[in-house]
Amino acid sequence: MEYVLTTEKLSKRYGRFKALDECTMHIEKGAIYGFVGKNGAGKTTLIRVICGLQEPSAGTYTLYGRKNDDSSLAGIRRRIGAVVETPAVYEGMTAQENLRQQYRILGLPSFDTIPELLSLVGLEDTGKKKVRHFSLGMRQRLGIAVALASCPDFMILDEPANGLDPEGIIEIRELILKLNRERQITVLISSHILSELSRLATHYGFIDQGRIVQEIRADALEQACRKCLRLRVSDTAALARVLGERHLEYTILSDTEAELYDRLEITDLVQALARENCKVLAMQEREENLEGYYVNLIGGGSHE
Repeated sequence: MEYVLTTEKLSKRYGRFKALDECTMHIEKGAIYGFVGKNGAGKTTLIRVICGLQEPSAGTYTLYGRKNDDSSLAGIRRRIGAVVETPAVYEGMTAQENLRQQYRILGLPSFDTIPELLSLVGLEDTGKKKVRHFSLGMRQRLGIAVALASCPDFMILDEPANGLDPEGIIEIRELILKLNRERQITVLISSHILSELSRLATHYGFIDQGRIVQEIRADALEQACRKCLRLRVSDTAALARVLGERHLEYTILSDTEAELYDRLEITDLVQALARENCKVLAMQEREENLEGYYVNLIGGGSHE
């Protein structure tokens, strides 16, 4: 497995407060990694450390196989584009002028690719309009264009859909998917809009109190969240025999509860259980989504 980023027991302290507490994570090349956690869980701190804006207190991280103490890491970071917290753009300039300024900072020899970059993020028709007159969605897309100026193959986006209207959210989603699919850019994206994140992510990392509590592929999470029938019965051993005879997929949760994943005739099931002297005490259809999964994993409360 090839990883763009790994962290090993990465920690960051501010006095006695641990913003990161032995955080270990793995981001595969080509992934869209959904980074999920409550406010203050450590997401932005980790992003700032990875981008070189802060130094870790302990532990290590590796970018493209180079550890954080490697002298060549500064050059490796040129392969990263990031929009952290708010887009770094000049409000008194046009979109094209912002990109020209970024090209100068990077020492790029020509401005020839700017029109293509503006077209990629949907800002090719903004002309002489100053950024101060842009919508929030347009600013976010310009911030991504600035981050793309160095032709990165790893993008870090911190709450890119924050505050956007539904149209702006769709535009950002389509842009991220386009960058991932057409340009093979690996993306780390933190977002508190979990319903939107579920449309994008191929992998998830759930962080709480500075630690990664679970990493899971999107297909495995979808399997865990699939629709099922929750049954409460007087005897799950009898239930298992009946379901097993019918070659149905199920999971026994306790002495009285089970989840059934296949469709069946309820009347047939109740009658078969009655012949086994097993009573059906309750049944409920369940279908968990990403938000429900997250709440069950981490607990309630506000989240980013």
